[in-house]
Amino acid sequence: MSAPRTTRSNALHAGAWWLWALGLATAASRTTNPLLLGLLAGVAGYVVAARRTDAPWARSYGAFVKLGLLVIVIRLVFAVVLGSPIPGTHTLVTLPEVPLPDWAKGVRIGGRVTAEGMVFAFYDGLKLATLLICVGAANALANPARLLKSLPGALYEAGVAVVVAMTFAPNLVADVQRLRAARRLRGRPDRGFKALVQVGLPVLEGALERSVALAAAMDARGYGRSARVPPAVRHTTSVLTLGGLLGVCAGTYGLLSDAGAGYGLPLLLAGLAAALGGLWLGGRRSVRTRYRPERWGPRACLVAGSGIAVAALMIWANAAAPTALHPPAVPLTAPVLPLWPAAALLLGLLPAFVAPLPPGTERGARVRGRTERPGAAEARSVTGAARPADPLKKEPSQ
Repeated sequence: MSAPRTTRSNALHAGAWWLWALGLATAASRTTNPLLLGLLAGVAGYVVAARRTDAPWARSYGAFVKLGLLVIVIRLVFAVVLGSPIPGTHTLVTLPEVPLPDWAKGVRIGGRVTAEGMVFAFYDGLKLATLLICVGAANALANPARLLKSLPGALYEAGVAVVVAMTFAPNLVADVQRLRAARRLRGRPDRGFKALVQVGLPVLEGALERSVALAAAMDARGYGRSARVPPAVRHTTSVLTLGGLLGVCAGTYGLLSDAGAGYGLPLLLAGLAAALGGLWLGGRRSVRTRYRPERWGPRACLVAGSGIAVAALMIWANAAAPTALHPPAVPLTAPVLPLWPAAALLLGLLPAFVAPLPPGTERGARVRGRTERPGAAEARSVTGAARPADPLKKEPSQ
């Protein structure tokens, strides 16, 4: 299946990107193997590089990667300063230990730093960093405004708040990049603490102006208005929604526990059905209409299915081969890359080949060049067939 260029009619559903990213994040939460986690981060990065647009929210992926690296550094620093619960025999350094009172038993500051504790902290921090990278991939690929259009009417107001919160980081990154570029053009330094302080005030001012403009636009468009619903429908909606959520919680607990495996799945399905019914009834309060609703096409199914397949295979691998997915830190052993879990992670690369190409990319130009006969581009440049017509030039009379 060759990937076409993105148009309004074949644009990928934003929910498909989030399902794909959440599937990768679920797979990352099931392992501490650094090789598998690095492969997951590589899969997410390749898909982002292949299908990212030039929109402001697409520029936030680098910030999420830097945040993940910062999380790893912080986790290692905590392991050095506060110690690690993992015992070890390979001492790297011994720090001066601060004496603490009796009520702080179990907590220490300083002391012996072991290689086993540092390896365990690195595995733990790398897992959290990979989760952040997966979420950053979804934030860079999915259009928040199009994702908002796909929410049920009952969740519209909450969805607007979530979308506004999601777009805060991309807009902040775009403002910082714009201000740093302006400082470079003026011959001023754009790095260091002094430059950060001087950039921070304009960024804060821009965020406040953007929030005021957004509030005025939402008020002008009637945000918060709701239709009148009979009391019986409101009560039924509340009962279905609350009962459905309780059923989902009880069913999930039953699936996770050994004693409730028999009733867990039926209760979970019943709770989902009740919650969906409550959301459908709650959507009657919304008076908004949808112009060109988002469509879920076969490519969106492939993208979402690849993430779900990665998550399902990693959950199964965690039960079948837990040692390969969780290499021990005590004793120190080199992690081994398990073949079939690694092959399962490669299914996450499917969106890089089936999702529509972003407009205006070199990859799209190469795809267009392969579909044309050789010399077609040169012929157009010579004959001028591809040039737009001049509206002021008159055609010769016949």
